[in-house]
Amino acid sequence: MKSTFLCAVFALIAGSTMAGGLSAAANDKATSAMDSQFAMKAAAGGMAEVKMGELAVKNASSADVKAFGQKMVDDHSKAGDKLKSIAAKDNISLPSEMGAKEKATYERLSKLQGAEFDKAYMRDMVKDHKTDVAEFQKEANGGKNSDLKQFASETLPTLQEHLKMAQDTAAKLK
Repeated sequence: MKSTFLCAVFALIAGSTMAGGLSAAANDKATSAMDSQFAMKAAAGGMAEVKMGELAVKNASSADVKAFGQKMVDDHSKAGDKLKSIAAKDNISLPSEMGAKEKATYERLSKLQGAEFDKAYMRDMVKDHKTDVAEFQKEANGGKNSDLKQFASETLPTLQEHLKMAQDTAAKLK
């Protein structure tokens, strides 16, 4: 009777430890998925910023919008290269092209010229950079992958600067 009781207690303890272990492993996997999701979004978004920045340099009529577009090309190309390096080191796969939403925005903007382009592009850049700042802040504060967390922390001030520039440039166009 005593040994049956001990076996039952041992089975309960072992089961709860195993469940705890599985739960912890599942949490690690979810966290890893969160980091990977951040990297995927950051890569796709960065590619979109570069492509749309190139479009701004070509289609904008405002010198401020053209300068902003060139800054997007320069800064997001640099950040993209850094992210690719981290992804290669940490075995994270990144997209090779923009996402469907970014493609649709690009297509819409590519049909515009001059002042109409300027306003639409800057409106999109304000909205997009608000989202970027929030996502990078979340990763910087809560990411588990130390390389991605550092990348987010180091890139965040540049994105905040982009947001301020986008808001200021958009305000000048009104």
